Amino acid sequence: MALHVGIDVGGTNTDAVAMEGTKVIAVHKTPTTPDVTGGIQTALGRLLSDLAARGSDIAAVMIGTTHFTNAVVEGKDLLPTGVVRLCGPATRALPPTIDWPERLAAMVGNAIFLCQGGQEYDGRKIADIDEHELLAVAGEMAHLGIKTVAITSVFSPVDDAMERRAAEIMSTVLPGAGFTLSSEIGRIGLLERENAAIVNACLLGLADRIISGLSDAVARFGIKAPVYLSQNDGTLMSAAYTNRYPVATFASGPTNSMRGAAHLSGQTDCAVIDIGGTTSDIGILHHGFPREASMAVSIGGVRTNFRMPDVLSIGIGGGSIVRTDPDLTVGPDSVGYHLTERALVFGGNVLTSTDVAVAAGLAAIGNPELVAHLDLGMVTDVIALISDTLGDALDRMKTAPEPIPVVLVGGGSVLVGDSLPGASDVIRPGHFAVANAIGAGIAQVGGQVDRVVSLDETTRERALNAARADAAERCRVAGADPATVRIVEVDDVPLAYLPSNAVRIRVKAVGDLRIGEDHAGHH
Repeated sequence: MALHVGIDVGGTNTDAVAMEGTKVIAVHKTPTTPDVTGGIQTALGRLLSDLAARGSDIAAVMIGTTHFTNAVVEGKDLLPTGVVRLCGPATRALPPTIDWPERLAAMVGNAIFLCQGGQEYDGRKIADIDEHELLAVAGEMAHLGIKTVAITSVFSPVDDAMERRAAEIMSTVLPGAGFTLSSEIGRIGLLERENAAIVNACLLGLADRIISGLSDAVARFGIKAPVYLSQNDGTLMSAAYTNRYPVATFASGPTNSMRGAAHLSGQTDCAVIDIGGTTSDIGILHHGFPREASMAVSIGGVRTNFRMPDVLSIGIGGGSIVRTDPDLTVGPDSVGYHLTERALVFGGNVLTSTDVAVAAGLAAIGNPELVAHLDLGMVTDVIALISDTLGDALDRMKTAPEPIPVVLVGGGSVLVGDSLPGASDVIRPGHFAVANAIGAGIAQVGGQVDRVVSLDETTRERALNAARADAAERCRVAGADPATVRIVEVDDVPLAYLPSNAVRIRVKAVGDLRIGEDHAGHH
């Protein structure tokens, strides 16, 4: 039997599922460990013993992890990074990291250089790059012991040649350094794209450790199958690709839950509310994939503009602390993975939303006699407050006033009854508590193209066809079975302010993972 394993590492629990095709055949939930790989090993070990399977039966392992997001939010494990902006005399009023929280800016360091180069929005050069200047900058970085460099050129999404050339020149003085080019990560919008590149570069050291830790954890069970990581848009990337672009994993948790919810419920256009131990994440599915955020997304206080799902997080979860004095409140603070020690139903002394759900008869967890004394009026009020708060958040995510179907997933979804304000239908599918791991396990491979094209030199139809072919090819190279590749999104926007009849084209292709041959690192 060719099995694939989906694993989701959350802040509270690590969930694992084994799947044969799209059928779930075993699930396991275990607390996340501080070193993370411990939780993954426990979950994998239990899955294999439940199935009486051997490591060689597993054809692929897909992992969704919040490691990299947490590192930025907590300001931990970030490498000092060299920052180069190719801008000539332009853009100097707002230097790199100007809008960063002080703590994070201090971790990145002061190796920030504004150099010759860059272009206008129509591709005209602001200035040529100066090789001597770049060699001197690289020398200074070598002296400071810098191992990672982020390079951003003004309007590089129009033409990335200057960024690539700058990296080539600097790598002669900095052999073995990791280079992140902003054109490979962000979109139009200089500061946000530059921020995304710097954040990615800061994480390269951590990426090395985490990817090898994950690969070792998997190899320990005799699993020789490739390891994939989930990325922000609900598709997979190889471990080798993640090593270069760790920022692409930032929103993989909520994205996996949404894809898992779509799979379990059979809904392709709906809202998904994933209620965990600490937060509830609300997103909208469109054709089975998460709706993307159109605005800049803030990560740990840093504005970035790479592909992210449009997700609203609110501080309500199974471990949320309930207070009745002076006013009735639920969260945003939570007992997190200490729920089984601190909640009343487990003999603790903290009133949590899980206790209220048990008292209200919505959940059967722990010892219900320990919450029998709770005032029923208060219990009813808390459940109503949770329902109203989630209903308000749902309203903020909807684009039309009509009620829409809502799929509830995550262990904390027991907090919600059978109806919710703004929902036409509340669906709680089977295996709802491990939807995130299922989302990782069924994930497909994606390929995306985002480019600016001049219609003076080609026709719209030809430009779109070329972009479709490129997206499909990127998808195939990323490990998709060519027979299953399809285009799921085509977007072309005329750029009125550019001369030469320019249009921005975005195309996304997805396909099923090609199982049975190792193609890790084919990116």
